[in-house]
Amino acid sequence: MFNCLYKTILNGEKHITSRSPTPIHKLGFLQNPSLSLKYYVSSTSSQQPFAVSYLINSLGFTPEAALSASKYVHFETPETADAVVKFLKNHGFSETQISNLVRRRPGLLKCNPEKTLLPKMEFFSSKGIPSPDLAKMFAGFPDLFRRSLEKQIIPSFDLFKSLLQSEDKTLQALQRHSGMLTDCLETNVVPNMNTLRESGMPESIIISILKNQPRAFRARPVLFREAVEEVKEMGFNPSTMKFAVAVHAVRSMSKSTWERKLNVYKKWGWTEDEVSMAFRSHPWCMTVSEEKLTRVMDFLVNKMGMESSLIKKHPGLFSLSLEKRLIPRDLVLQVLLSKGLVKKNFKMHAYFECPEKTFLQKFVMIHEDEASELLKLYKGSLDSSK
Repeated sequence: MFNCLYKTILNGEKHITSRSPTPIHKLGFLQNPSLSLKYYVSSTSSQQPFAVSYLINSLGFTPEAALSASKYVHFETPETADAVVKFLKNHGFSETQISNLVRRRPGLLKCNPEKTLLPKMEFFSSKGIPSPDLAKMFAGFPDLFRRSLEKQIIPSFDLFKSLLQSEDKTLQALQRHSGMLTDCLETNVVPNMNTLRESGMPESIIISILKNQPRAFRARPVLFREAVEEVKEMGFNPSTMKFAVAVHAVRSMSKSTWERKLNVYKKWGWTEDEVSMAFRSHPWCMTVSEEKLTRVMDFLVNKMGMESSLIKKHPGLFSLSLEKRLIPRDLVLQVLLSKGLVKKNFKMHAYFECPEKTFLQKFVMIHEDEASELLKLYKGSLDSSK
């Protein structure tokens, strides 16, 4: 029967896939339904490396992705790879997480999961991190599986804890950026923290940055110090959080990227001095992508009719999400305007910038007759953005 099927495929007959159910691997993965039967059948032939066939048929890789990954992993039987996949599934990893994990680190399919993977997961589990968060953490930073538990992970965790002076804060920081444990903290993080101390930044702010934005300290110390000096020259006060945000903004992009963002603002009539003023007021306005800068400006100016001169005074608007803040609130605003429920002294920038609770109280629930309609419209837009 197999020979008959193979000959049929070679002869170019159609509709075979429609009569055959989508292959399901014994570990529960749906094999790639868009995959041509040529690849499926050849998985048992010598024309294709076994690892390629396994990645395609068991993990849903495209042929191109499988060929690329097979450069880094070679095996002729499925037992070890199956054991790794089964281990990950049993520890809360989704099929998507497993597939992405293997794409980034194909060599994991050849490891002994009980010796290589389990001890690291048990270490973090012992700290109180639940399985779903563990899966997300390792899927996001698969190099955690490759680092030595005794020589890298535990010493880095202990140093991180000593810097934050709290295990709870350390765990919170690691769930934001667990890749910190794959670095040498003494090489980058500690010197960069010292640079901020020398600049006059309070210890409380430094600790807050390390907890909430730990990746901010991953820069090479020389480059980090240069960014600190540049921000000082811009007139930022080192004793404020804005100083830290400005350092992050300057350090996180090349000069050419900075110039491209500057040019986006200029296209909307801003001068270089006005961009600098906006940056000093709200440093995050330069961390937004060029695409988002353009979309937000287009929305505010062309859709909402705001003057560019007003937006310059409120650069925090660029940090707001179009899909989760600006557009849903605009839908509510259009109803309020159509029914004459907006006051004459209405300030559009405050409408968009105010916190969620304030927005609902002042612009939705206060209008008893329309509250249900407005809330439904608003929540519906938010749900569609997910």
